[in-house]
Amino acid sequence: MRSIGLFALFLLLVGGCSTYREQLNRGQRLYDENEYERALAIWRDLELDMDSLSDNDQARYAYLRGMSDYRLGFRPDARHWLAIAKAIDIAHPGGLSGDWKGRVEEALNDLNREVYGGAEAVSESTAVEHTKPPDETAPAPEAPAPAPSP
Repeated sequence: MRSIGLFALFLLLVGGCSTYREQLNRGQRLYDENEYERALAIWRDLELDMDSLSDNDQARYAYLRGMSDYRLGFRPDARHWLAIAKAIDIAHPGGLSGDWKGRVEEALNDLNREVYGGAEAVSESTAVEHTKPPDETAPAPEAPAPAPSP
């Protein structure tokens, strides 16, 4: 009897994981059909259970969520999710295809320009900080004179 209970629990857990993947696949179909609002509704519902997905599916989720936000004009959210997709794919390669990696880079560059206001110019700056070394020959500062008594 106990083994039947454990088997039922196993099936429930496996079924739950496949449900999240099915939700991800359904959202991707909507995204591919340019139904971004409907896809975003699925992404928002799936967000709390994102950690139940495999690493590759988490990268896929974050990419699709970020690109849906990007296409709908939710730029701060898009930047957040695309940065997560990139980070997951760096830590666990394979979640994003070559095309998707390119789109992530393009979108993040666009979104970062808004936030940093032309970050390329800052990163290419040739400004160098110069500090003057202390002058060892200069006399030490004098102690302040005592105040006159009344």
